[in-house]
Amino acid sequence: YGPAEAARDKGHGVGKFDVVTGTQAKSIPNAPSYTSVFAKSLLEQAQQDPKICAVTAAMPDGTGLNLFAERYPSRCFDVGIAEQHGVTFAAALAAGGMKPFCAMYSTFLQRGYDQVVHDVAIQRLPVRFAIDRAGLVGADGATHAGSFDIAFLANLPGFVVMAAADEAELCHMVATAAAYDDGPIAFRFPRGEGIGCDLPQNPAPLDIGKGRIVQKGSQVAILSFGTRLGEVRIAAETLAAQGIVPTIADARFAKPLDREMILKLAADHEVLITIEEGAIGGFGSHVAQLLAEEAVFDRGLKYRSMVLPDSFIDHASPADMYREAKLSAQDIHDKVLQTLGIASLKFRA
Repeated sequence: YGPAEAARDKGHGVGKFDVVTGTQAKSIPNAPSYTSVFAKSLLEQAQQDPKICAVTAAMPDGTGLNLFAERYPSRCFDVGIAEQHGVTFAAALAAGGMKPFCAMYSTFLQRGYDQVVHDVAIQRLPVRFAIDRAGLVGADGATHAGSFDIAFLANLPGFVVMAAADEAELCHMVATAAAYDDGPIAFRFPRGEGIGCDLPQNPAPLDIGKGRIVQKGSQVAILSFGTRLGEVRIAAETLAAQGIVPTIADARFAKPLDREMILKLAADHEVLITIEEGAIGGFGSHVAQLLAEEAVFDRGLKYRSMVLPDSFIDHASPADMYREAKLSAQDIHDKVLQTLGIASLKFRA
């Protein structure tokens, strides 16, 4: 097929295209992609710190590290399709005093999980994992859907696990990872464009294990981990019009959890709902464990956890995939009402 032979990269992960010419139909983005925001943020950090370097596994363009390679060729390493080696190589760089950012898709990082455990976590080495394609990814389908990284990283001792709610938060998380030297740290972000928020001029490291309250309400608290925060806001608008104003919180960290914030949300509300772009066993499970240990359920809290379903979802638009996963704004709205025992109100977008 001529168009693919002439441009191999453009024939990888295609959307709709003209069969004769190979021209792909692509929408004009309204905001920068998360990947580009990560790439530019990493360049800014690398300009300030010569110890920062980057490792990828045959995906320099997909992870945005092509920009890093152009600016700092001696500090950027593409190990080819060898994620296991990439993780161990990043561990060795960290052991040698460098500050490696290991940038891989969530599903590709799965291949190097043994090395994440034995060569990074057990050694308590400060490898920074930049996890692209978090959550459902649209046209790339189930093979590229980042469903499991929250669960398989947050259960490792000494790991810090973050998820960006928007592109501004991603900038802060890159700065947080660059400044963190006490062990391995990971931050995840989705495929596609951001929400178009203003980016910080001088991103500041976040306080480790501290979330933020986005909106104060009563009766119901929704605790979001990652970019479902936008859908939570939409759901909250409809709920507010129906007389229910939920508290909205952005967890930022799945590990360590913001114990103080979570326990206060549980104490001050009748209902607590967590939501994440990941499979069962991740953020919501850690929150449930905390609540159980602190005997919160003994006092009657109504708790629900919204996660990806126990199935692989075929490729479609991200919006359609999240509707199938029951993680859209309408699903969040309906979950609140179901938990409160209200059946009379309907979602109005």
